[in-house]
Amino acid sequence: MRVALVTVGDELLVGETENTNATWLCERLTGRGVDVERVTTLPDRVDEIARVVNEYRAEYDAVVVTGGLGPTHDDVTMEGVAAAVGRAVETHEKALEWLTEHGGYHAEDLVDGTTDLPAGARMLPNEVGVAPGAVVESVYVLPGVPAEMKAMFERVAEEFAGDLTYVETVVSSEPESALVDRLRDLQEQFDVTVGSYPGSDVRLKVRADSPETAEAAAAWLREHVELAE
Repeated sequence: MRVALVTVGDELLVGETENTNATWLCERLTGRGVDVERVTTLPDRVDEIARVVNEYRAEYDAVVVTGGLGPTHDDVTMEGVAAAVGRAVETHEKALEWLTEHGGYHAEDLVDGTTDLPAGARMLPNEVGVAPGAVVESVYVLPGVPAEMKAMFERVAEEFAGDLTYVETVVSSEPESALVDRLRDLQEQFDVTVGSYPGSDVRLKVRADSPETAEAAAAWLREHVELAE
């Protein structure tokens, strides 16, 4: 399964808020065997959200969008997603029912727009906050507040699946540039991919489709590089 991730918010683009949602979702989706092939951050603009979501939904199996949900002036994600799939935004009766029966709200107390979703969308209740999420076609729309996003994602996590990969890590004290030939040799001998992450030492992450292959490749690597203490 191939997935694109879109995070929405001016605050992300100006550096006021760290984009922890993207990191968490990438880790969670990868752990389910999903290939996250694109992470894009967009401003709070309907036209940009509509353009990118429309492009990605044609290319990927699913698009996960976070941020910009709610009734305030800069919460335009639902409008952008609706435009991307050619639907109107309208009051969603199940969202209203959830908030009044489970959320403890009275309908007259809700700010206008709180329960507006793309027409025909599947509502995702917000068990931690107020603004509901939605699934419309292959697009999953989640809140930007991390606790709300995580709780809502868990409701749909089973809908994301793929071939699991297995990872082994080897830490070398050699410079990254000195390891190039041996990493090439490793991939010629084993059906694996290798990522190298330099720091005070170099972390080498070996990924394979089976635990046996990952373990065998890591064992070979440990014999052919200088290991960090």
